[in-house]
Amino acid sequence: MNASSAPVVLITGAARRVGAVIAEHLHAAGYAIALHYRHSGREAAALGARLQAIRPGSCVVLPADLNDLAQLPILIDRVLTHFGRLDVLINNASAFYPTRFGRIAVADWDDLFASNAKAPFFLAQAAAPALKAAHGAILNLIDIYAERPLAAHSVYCMAKAALAMMTLSLAKELAPEVRVNGIAPGAVLWPETGKDAGGQAELIAKTPLRRVGSPADIAAAALFFLRDAPFVTGQILRVDGGRSL
Repeated sequence: MNASSAPVVLITGAARRVGAVIAEHLHAAGYAIALHYRHSGREAAALGARLQAIRPGSCVVLPADLNDLAQLPILIDRVLTHFGRLDVLINNASAFYPTRFGRIAVADWDDLFASNAKAPFFLAQAAAPALKAAHGAILNLIDIYAERPLAAHSVYCMAKAALAMMTLSLAKELAPEVRVNGIAPGAVLWPETGKDAGGQAELIAKTPLRRVGSPADIAAAALFFLRDAPFVTGQILRVDGGRSL
């Protein structure tokens, strides 16, 4: 067991993209990081090695299939075994793809709800005793589309809306020991498929700040909630350049 006194953060889906940037940002702020991954083992190992080189004993890399609910308590136990504590859970892992109404399969529904609502809920339940003991926090990565529909993505939007309500509900359920908040990103990274240059330009034109954000904007918001906002719970911050206006 690592006896470090640094607060410990478990970040799901932390091997790449926004999750990896959050991990690096919080690590630089002094947090110890438990990096979860499912498929991106090589990227997770490389990131973990970089963080360990900066501060030995400050990172552990843990695989798990979050859709298998039996693995969730095991994941929490592995964090506790390694670090001896858990202060923060960041539910970042997410599936995102279109589902066109009239052709939506039950498998699509199950997959999108599993990653965006079911797994975060049951992982939070498994983590709650440790988080209460630490007077810690949960941070959920939601989406501005939890509040407004995105064409051909109805199931994804519904799942993120469930995650938004989970954020508010758990803020009441886990108070006063655990704070629960959310971040609703706008365009900070383009999807890896399905967003052409024309669609990107149109989206930027509809954004008041006339630009996309970056994963660093989301990481900064995460640090704000965890370190600088001890009297804030049950809030969802839109980090979207004003698009939700």
